[in-house]
Amino acid sequence: MGILSDDQLPGPFSIPAAWKGDELFQRQDWLIHLNELQLQDLEQALDTISKEKLTFDQISQAQFPLPHLSPVLKQIQHQLEHGSGACQLKRFPVENYSSSELESLFWLLSIHLGTPVSQSATGEKVFHVRDEGYQVGQAQARGPNTRKRLSFHTDRCDVIGFLCIQPAVSGGNNQLVSSISLYNEMRTKCPELANVLMQPFYYLRHNVDTGNQKPFCQQPIFSVHEGHFAASFLRVLIDRAYASPDLPEMSQAQQDAMNQLETLAESPELNVTFRQEAGDLLFLNNWVTFHRRDEFEDADEDSLKRHLLRVWLSVPNSRPLDPLFADNYGTTKAGSVRGGMQPSK
Repeated sequence: MGILSDDQLPGPFSIPAAWKGDELFQRQDWLIHLNELQLQDLEQALDTISKEKLTFDQISQAQFPLPHLSPVLKQIQHQLEHGSGACQLKRFPVENYSSSELESLFWLLSIHLGTPVSQSATGEKVFHVRDEGYQVGQAQARGPNTRKRLSFHTDRCDVIGFLCIQPAVSGGNNQLVSSISLYNEMRTKCPELANVLMQPFYYLRHNVDTGNQKPFCQQPIFSVHEGHFAASFLRVLIDRAYASPDLPEMSQAQQDAMNQLETLAESPELNVTFRQEAGDLLFLNNWVTFHRRDEFEDADEDSLKRHLLRVWLSVPNSRPLDPLFADNYGTTKAGSVRGGMQPSK
């Protein structure tokens, strides 16, 4: 999208994903409780996976159609793109399975929603979110492998999914906010800053994204392409890019726009706070939601430390994207396999 005057900004958007605060909790597509027949689908599939010692690449929808669970997952897939953009499933019996069994079950459930993409330089497609004790400055010290509070952000995929195996002793609460509602608010209250966020920002390539040939890319924070809204935001990589002597300094307007975006995201009128307990699954559409996690304290015993599994999914019903996202996502075509981190050779 080219440069617009403030009064030419698209929207406001009155769609299901433009929820505010606790409105999300009242939505029928927000909370789903798995029933016994659906859990039996997974149990029966795991029996085959274990007996045949199947790897992720050998597990497919065709082999494991999940007759009772699949219709629910297809509904979730649709609602993530056309509904609230956020869904939580409860009653996944994590206590009954080993870590490797949970990985297989989470993988099976996830491939009914989309195609998992790499989340690291080693090509991990099921990523363990837990405090690994890395020191500041280590290449592996990504936010999900620390216990620190994370800022509101998106990840490089269409849909992100989490399975909580063990919550923290204290802290670690989740927060979500609709990025469409953030845009609507800024369009109304400070259109000049919303307009700034529609323009390209420099992003530093992630330090584990070894496959990229260029150290920087450009993409907008807010975008509308072919009538479809999309937001992408990871401020730490924007700030690091503009700290480089090879790039122009960030303008005051850019700083003000991101500060206002983060201030609005903090508003309890716009965001929601909740806690993922053991057995809770959370799926989010990255293009219409920002998410973050609070700082947390862990137990001393390893088995009681906070531990989640994470997937990044490219989904077949995804929206088209602004061409500027091609550097980070590979392709911007709707429904294509895109995003993730290029594994090292």
